Formats: sequence, structure tokens, C-alpha cells
Amino acid sequence: MTDGLLGDLYDYETLLSGDERKELVGIRRFLDEEVRPRVNGSWETATFPMDLIPRFAEEGMVGRSYDLEHRPRASRLFTGFISLEASRVDPSMATFLGVHNGLSMGSIVLLGSDEQRARWVPDMVSLQKIGAFALTEPHGGSDVAQGLETTCRREGDEWVVDGAKRWIGNGTFADVVVVFARDVADDQVKTLVVEKGTPGFTATKMEGKYALRTVQNADIVFEGCRVPAENKLAEGNSFRDVNRVLKLTRGGVAWNAVGCQMGAFEAAIAYAKERRQFGRQIAGFQLIQDLLARMAGNVTASLGMAVRVSQLQEEGVFRDEQAALAKAFVTGRARETVALARELFGGNGILLENDVVRYFADAEALYSYEGTREINSLIVGRALTGVSAFV
Repeated sequence: MTDGLLGDLYDYETLLSGDERKELVGIRRFLDEEVRPRVNGSWETATFPMDLIPRFAEEGMVGRSYDLEHRPRASRLFTGFISLEASRVDPSMATFLGVHNGLSMGSIVLLGSDEQRARWVPDMVSLQKIGAFALTEPHGGSDVAQGLETTCRREGDEWVVDGAKRWIGNGTFADVVVVFARDVADDQVKTLVVEKGTPGFTATKMEGKYALRTVQNADIVFEGCRVPAENKLAEGNSFRDVNRVLKLTRGGVAWNAVGCQMGAFEAAIAYAKERRQFGRQIAGFQLIQDLLARMAGNVTASLGMAVRVSQLQEEGVFRDEQAALAKAFVTGRARETVALARELFGGNGILLENDVVRYFADAEALYSYEGTREINSLIVGRALTGVSAFV
């Protein structure tokens, strides 16, 4: 392992401050030395290494996007590189952190009151409490904005939630689940925090999943689930508010997709130097070098876009179409890069011990979640033309 990223051909990491680079090297070392040896076993068995969770907090990988009493907010570029590093080793771990850090904690930070932030965020930063984000439903994915079926109704000092959610990352063991439900009184989407152990809340692990296998996705059912009124996030009153969170996290998915393809790219380079055919290293074959150069182009273009996303976020001028374009483009390039890497490995590319098949499968999930390519394309198209093509 070197202090720099093999896949960062244009040295984007040098845009970080000296202190940020030093901290990033420490995070990289932790991921390579403590997390990487556990990755394939957890992926194969579809289990989560719960004992590693406190270490992510100890290494400073949680809550860095937010201003906290004991620690100021880190730069968007630095938090982007943290996401890249996690995904470069294991997109499943990066997804766990993205759901907790971005979607769940981000909802509370962006939409909660001062009291609500004080109640939940410190324990989430220390990972004493794990967060989940429940938006997608069994019958609602891309059309969930209009087709949200989970309902809530106010009864005295409680909200009563009924319905179901699907594909909820961290859902089987989360302590804090941010839930979106349509208020029967005004037909607006409200944001509620449902805590572990609430009666009427049931989470069941989804089985038979062949991407991001370590992530514990859940089917969640709400049956007369009574949530205290003070758990309704103060600024979570419409789907427009939900989009504030999604806009922020789509940029994070772009960074995860950079990391996924970078991990596959690095594995391909190492294999090309090690593998011998026809009496020589395959790294010296023209066709192999062409594959590596194509992968390098994808990684570099994707990283450049992710870096610019973080800069725009830092400047406070980040727009919906910029988030959508980054998510669609970078996950598309990731899909191509991991396929090229698997091709380079030949038959050995389908063996989990060589890592690349894990990136190959996980890229499919990154490509689909937090807005499909088609939906994100329509967001970009609307911005370009001024005409909405949504149904």
C-alpha cells in the first residue's frame, strides 16, 4: 500500500489540505488493514461485521459533513474522499456509512429542530445509534414521489403509521429509522423518526440479494405504529423537503461509484502484473494495456466530476441537475469499468477471492439506487429544456 491512490492519475487528492491528506492516509490504512480482510467473508455470507462499527467512528469517518459542538464540519472534498476510500475497499461498507451518515443523519440535520438534532445526532456520530432511511416501497421506486402508499395520521400526541417499505439499508438493526409517510389530512409527505422497539414496527431481512450483500436490507411493515409527536421532524412537511436530502446524497453516491471502479481498477492492475500467460506477464500485452487505459479514463473522468460536485456543494451553489448528472454519469462509467476489469481477469474474474466479481455485482446496485439513470436523465433534461418529461 502507498500513501497515494493508484487510480488518481490527475492527483486530485493534492487539492486537500495537508492535515486532510494526513488524516485520509490514516483512514486508508485502517480500511486496508482492518476492513479489507473481512470483506469477502461478509459478502459471501451476507452478514454484517457488527464489531467493526465502533471503529468507523473512532477513525473519524462519521458525521464529518456537519457542524458539531466538539468538531467543525470538514470540507466537502474531504468527506467525498472518505466515501471513495470506503467504497474502494467495499461498496457495501460505503453504503452502510452513506445510509447512516447521509440519508438518515442528513435528514435529521437538514429537517430537524435544534432539540431533535441534539437528541439524536451525537449518538449517531459516535455510532452508539445506527440510522436507516425508509422511502422506497414495495410498489413505489422511481414514482414514489407521487405513489407513496405509507400513510400517517395525527392522533393527539402521536402519529399513527401504516404501510410498508422495501430495500431499507441498515433496516434490520437500525436504532433510528427516518420514515416518509403521506399525511391523510393534507396529502403531504411527513418525515417521522421511528425508534427501535416501537410497537407496530417490524423489519425482516431481504434474502437472495446478489449485490451489496453485506448491507442488511429490510422489508419493513408498519401496523398501527404509534410514533410520539415530537418525533416528527420539524421541517419535514412535503416531498420537496425529502428532495433536499436526496440532492445532498446523490453527490455521495457519485463518490461511492468512483471508489467502486477504482477498487476494481487497482485489482486489475495488480493481477495483470502477477498473471503470466504465453511465458510473460499479461501486463505487457497490448490488449491488456488497452483495457487498463480505458478503465483509467473512466476513473479519471468520474473522479473529476465528483471533485467538482464537492466544490459546488462547498460554495453553496449545487443544483439538482448537477447532482442528477453526476449520479447518472459516474455510476454508468462504474458499470463499464468493473466489466472491463472482470474481462481482464478471464475466468478467474468470477472467483470471489480475486475481488473483482464483488465490485462487478455491487456496481449494479449503485447504478440503480438513489434514482435510476432514467430518472436522473429526466431531471437533467428538464433543466436543459425547461420542459418536464415526467409522467
